[in-house]
Amino acid sequence: MNKKEMLDRFSLLEKRFQDLQEDFGALKKDLVQLVEENHQLAHENHHLRQRLDDLTPDSAKQELSKPESNQDSDDASVGEGYDNLARIYEEGFHICHVYFGTPREEEDCIFCLKFFG
Repeated sequence: MNKKEMLDRFSLLEKRFQDLQEDFGALKKDLVQLVEENHQLAHENHHLRQRLDDLTPDSAKQELSKPESNQDSDDASVGEGYDNLARIYEEGFHICHVYFGTPREEEDCIFCLKFFG
């Protein structure tokens, strides 16, 4: 390999490296924006829950917290948990024990689908 080819290869690698640095910078910027948005939404959610608690009469709170029977309560909590996991999966996150909570790629996860089967 002569010096010109080596210099051309080095210049190409340098350009690729610069492109990667720009991509990483853009990803970092997007990640910071998502983290800030997540924090803001969590803060807003907290305030909305407090507001809801303030607006809900005490008698309604007691009725909601008092189950009519243990079996109905168990069935409702299982169904609610299943629905929550299904919602989380549809939002693009793993619900399986292997990758729980991590973002899914566009394809389905066999471990997560086993939960629904």
